[in-house]
Amino acid sequence: MRHALPVLIGLLLLAAASLAAEPGLRSFTLDNGLMVVAIEDHRAPVVTQMVWYRVGSADDPVGQSGTAHFLEHLMFKATDKLAEGELDRTVEENGGSFDAFTSVDQTAFTERIAADRLDLVMSMEADRMVNLAPTEASVLTERDVVIEERRQVVDGDPSGVFSEQLKAALYPNSPDGRPTIGSEQEIAGLTRETAMDFYRAHYAPNNAILVVAGDVHADEVRQMAAKYFGSIPASPQGPRPERPQGPPHQVTRLVEVQDARVGLPQLTRLYLAPQRQTGDQKKAAALVVLADLLGGDRVTSILARDLVGPAGIAIDAGASYSDTGLNKQAFALYLVPQPGVDRTEAEAALDGLIADFLEQGPDPEEIERIKGRVRGGNIFMLDDISSRAYRVGEALTSGLTLEDVEAWPTILASVTVADVKAAAETLFGEQFSVSGWVMPPAIEPQELPQ
Repeated sequence: MRHALPVLIGLLLLAAASLAAEPGLRSFTLDNGLMVVAIEDHRAPVVTQMVWYRVGSADDPVGQSGTAHFLEHLMFKATDKLAEGELDRTVEENGGSFDAFTSVDQTAFTERIAADRLDLVMSMEADRMVNLAPTEASVLTERDVVIEERRQVVDGDPSGVFSEQLKAALYPNSPDGRPTIGSEQEIAGLTRETAMDFYRAHYAPNNAILVVAGDVHADEVRQMAAKYFGSIPASPQGPRPERPQGPPHQVTRLVEVQDARVGLPQLTRLYLAPQRQTGDQKKAAALVVLADLLGGDRVTSILARDLVGPAGIAIDAGASYSDTGLNKQAFALYLVPQPGVDRTEAEAALDGLIADFLEQGPDPEEIERIKGRVRGGNIFMLDDISSRAYRVGEALTSGLTLEDVEAWPTILASVTVADVKAAAETLFGEQFSVSGWVMPPAIEPQELPQ
């Protein structure tokens, strides 16, 4: 019985953490439209600063794919105040680290540094929001860097080519299907002028969100943000226009990539699934639980239990779902067949598993176990200030609100067996999928010598 009190206290703390989804969170908006979010966490004297822009690869001009990603690279070049490479060097010399990424819907820049250096990194981030001034030579050099990055990450890896083609098939009539890094032909045509036009159109305070998490006080963040960002003029450009999505899929699409570098074939099947929408996150929450139930664990998930192992047809199998985005997202199933299992047998096994699941429905005990794991993941995320900053920024640049972020853990906890069953029936029963195989080249039969 001597362990009862600590266990009880631990359970109470977990319950409190799950209810207080984002403790210490405050937000405000500057007169120029910059939204600022402060997440107070005083356990360690460190801070994560993220500047998120509501622009990504789906906003690339037609015929100029890769522009958003190219500009992300150029943001580390010279400004009117900073020499090329000075921002990176200054952050590192002060014991910090930096990062950046571009996705379909957003571009983000991160600095992790001691809390007493926040003033320094915020001033530099504000400077490059408005004063970017790369030289013609540095732009051309960086363009070559991006082309080489594409050759290594996409063209040099069969899975990179495969993923790009699957995405294009899933979004055939939408800019969501463009390669984020861009096609090599179109990257090669990018210039300083095209990049700077894109910069002036999209990099402005009213199209950005500043998230600061860690050992900070919200009022100090407000004052500092006003000091450095407050004088930057808003862009006259209006809200981001809705993207064309094209008609619903009318047929199942098949993508095949054969490459001698592939060791084992892999089947991936994608479905278009609803994303989290402001004020309406319940369908997405059910899909999060469904993905975890089907293939979130390599030992206990349904795909692992029924298809993987010595007696199964697959070496590996799983599922995933992206819940945030401005438009519909991908719900994915994948499996790697055992040697000797042909494509027809592998796909039949996956189809049979889905059919059985739709007929029998989810196990209530399994649903509760998955919800407990998801709830635990949300609680552990509160222990990482960078994860908290990322979660907030990603949600806000995907069309959600802080109220949606606060409500998300509660909505996940409220998912029922009926919700998961309905989500599965809609996902697997009412629409067409994109199936893809990446595999070694077919071996042509050899004639025996006479």
